[in-house]
Amino acid sequence: MKLKRTQLVNIAIILALALYFFTPIGFHAKVYLNRLISHNPVPVAERAQQFLEDYDFKLLNSKGSSVNLSDYKGDVIFINFWATWCPPCVAEMPDLQLLYDAYGEKVTFLFIARDKKEKVSKFIIKKNYNLPVYFESGFTPKTLYSGALPTTFVIDKKGNIVIAETGSADWNSESVRSLLDGLLK
Repeated sequence: MKLKRTQLVNIAIILALALYFFTPIGFHAKVYLNRLISHNPVPVAERAQQFLEDYDFKLLNSKGSSVNLSDYKGDVIFINFWATWCPPCVAEMPDLQLLYDAYGEKVTFLFIARDKKEKVSKFIIKKNYNLPVYFESGFTPKTLYSGALPTTFVIDKKGNIVIAETGSADWNSESVRSLLDGLLK
């Protein structure tokens, strides 16, 4: 039986889609694609900014010690919700590491993993990241809750949410650095 050209094209498309959606090759392709389409995060317009009233958010660090978001009230806070199984999350990690390297002493970074601790530890070690990873141990404040990953918030010293971004972004851009510099003054 000889296949027609359109049948061969259809088979090739089905195989490519199967590779993309159902294999590790597809995961890496999605990460790469997300890196290509990452954009600069845009600050929330001042009139549309939400205020974080509830700082009561219990977290566990990677060593199992308990911390609370309220410990950082008055700081510039960078919160990123992510997971190892999330291609857009993995795509933005290199930029987040660079931003953390530059601002880790000035800004409070909370990388909150919605994943199994063992998987997160292996991922961090494999990628040679030194990001401060946390896990939720209490209810997420309503203002910070999102069902989508990655979701990132930048909160100023007064508690205003100046960035609320869902999806992968270029976190090591000049616009983000300028924003953080302005918030730290």
